[in-house]
Amino acid sequence: MSDQKDRITCHILDTTKGTPARSVRVKLSLASPSTFSPGPVFESQTDEDGRIKVWLPYSSATSSGEVPVYTLEDIFTSLSGTTRWTLTFDTAAYFGGEDKTFFPEVVVVFTVAEGQRYHVPLLLAPYSYSTYRGS
Repeated sequence: MSDQKDRITCHILDTTKGTPARSVRVKLSLASPSTFSPGPVFESQTDEDGRIKVWLPYSSATSSGEVPVYTLEDIFTSLSGTTRWTLTFDTAAYFGGEDKTFFPEVVVVFTVAEGQRYHVPLLLAPYSYSTYRGS
């Protein structure tokens, strides 16, 4: 991937190991307001440093038809005002199964002001997590 970053990025640190959480699947979805129906969904996987810098359009295994072709920037150029977004972290897969963690997924809902960039770090352990607005 290039050094270019999307307007929304995230970073996961595994606080039990003191290392970045690698290969965690994360979904990003526009919750509201949206002129899109359904709201666009993106996905990515954390890199070796536990970061997601760029999102790809989400296409589920049961989706039929063409794979969506749009970028996060495409969506932002058609939005105005404050929007609500959801990050969903697949923590069960990262920890090796639902019986290995109390939180099989972590869902973070946040608002995005028009024209702003957001970084959402997640500090993660099998039985706890914390998040904040990063820089």
